[in-house]
Amino acid sequence: MEIVVQSSKAVKPAYGESSSWDTQGVDVVPLSVLDEVHDEYMSSIHAFHPPAPTNAVLEAGLARALAEYREWAGRLGVDQSTGRGAILLNDAGALFVEATADVALEAIMPLLLPATPVVARLHPSGEGAKELMLVQITRFACGSLVVGHTMHHAVGDGLSICQCLLAWSQSTRGVAIDPVPVHDRVSFFVPRDPPQVEFDHRNTEFKAPADDDKDPRCTDTDDAIASNHVDDEVVTHKVHFSREFISDLKSRASATMLRPYSTMQCLVAHLWRCVTKARGLDGDETTTLHIAVNGRARMRRPRVPQGYTGNVVLWAHPTTTTGELLAGPLGHASELIRQGVARVDDAYFRSFIDFISSGAVEDEGLEPMADAAVSPDVEVYCLYRIPFYDLDFGGGRQFMYMPSNRPVDGAIYILPPLPHGDGSVEAHVSLSSRSVDAFKDCCCSLVPDVLL
Repeated sequence: MEIVVQSSKAVKPAYGESSSWDTQGVDVVPLSVLDEVHDEYMSSIHAFHPPAPTNAVLEAGLARALAEYREWAGRLGVDQSTGRGAILLNDAGALFVEATADVALEAIMPLLLPATPVVARLHPSGEGAKELMLVQITRFACGSLVVGHTMHHAVGDGLSICQCLLAWSQSTRGVAIDPVPVHDRVSFFVPRDPPQVEFDHRNTEFKAPADDDKDPRCTDTDDAIASNHVDDEVVTHKVHFSREFISDLKSRASATMLRPYSTMQCLVAHLWRCVTKARGLDGDETTTLHIAVNGRARMRRPRVPQGYTGNVVLWAHPTTTTGELLAGPLGHASELIRQGVARVDDAYFRSFIDFISSGAVEDEGLEPMADAAVSPDVEVYCLYRIPFYDLDFGGGRQFMYMPSNRPVDGAIYILPPLPHGDGSVEAHVSLSSRSVDAFKDCCCSLVPDVLL
């Protein structure tokens, strides 16, 4: 397969009478305390059957969307009035790449797994980029279209990125943007006076600097991939869970509970146990599940609106020993997850805001914990409720969505369900290749509760 880049250009906002931005009165958007901890790009691809709008129509739609989501056409910099990080609203533009492929999309579908060379060629690389939003339109010989994006995490989290992409598709179709974006990144995260730091953020979101000390959640993934030893390679395994399988998981986990566990609590508990089992760890090792928690529904004073354009995510870290995790029932792991996530509530978010605003990070030289798991830990990105499948540029909804992430041992992505699917759920699980066969043996089997 040959993918040929036909053109690459900057697309700038196309302002009209309906734009909510005062283009003359706003120069910068300050990064919030929840934005500042991110310094990486996130990439995904979205596949559409024909017919598809022309590239010119897609480009014009993007320009109109950027007039509402102006942050994505700016650049990262510093707010001169405060000295803190900010998005410079200079309208420098988003990168728009046009490409063609000489094969039918169906021919490469079996090769589409996160971080494979094929997927990496379907979205722009963020390496060395100044743009905050980079998109690639790839047209295949069969008429199918793949839209790939690479967007900077400091500007927004997964839901914010999805809402910007939805605005692009809505602008392309000529319909009103919904939800209406909320750009205020100050009012929702005002620190209390005096600060009330009620939780230990030094050993959760941050760590003390040490020259020879590595973050225990960070793995040298590139070296693992490049290794000549197959046992050291990290690979991504795609898992499909049927509706019946999930229903059985929920029934088993919630058998003695008055309040049943949710689909995600049960599924994540199952995956945590199966990854731990596949690794063959000693029973007295401590394992932590790191799971991203959306604060939009949790922060209450004030609430963060659904259309908020920045980051509102912190992490829960339920912890146990590998022996207890595997010897106990599925419901025990589900309860650990329920309690761990419940702790990341309004009080926790407010404590984090106060901690960051207290100056402790700068005074102590603290560094953010890396967002990467390493054995015996597991890290989960749950995209289940993010409406990526609502993306429609005028030729119908996408039929495939895939995040393009580096394979990191212990990282799990749970994908959103198809809009008219059968109730099944797909997950991408990255593991050391030597653990994959053992993982396959237990992850799709209705095995006994005890996995030891």
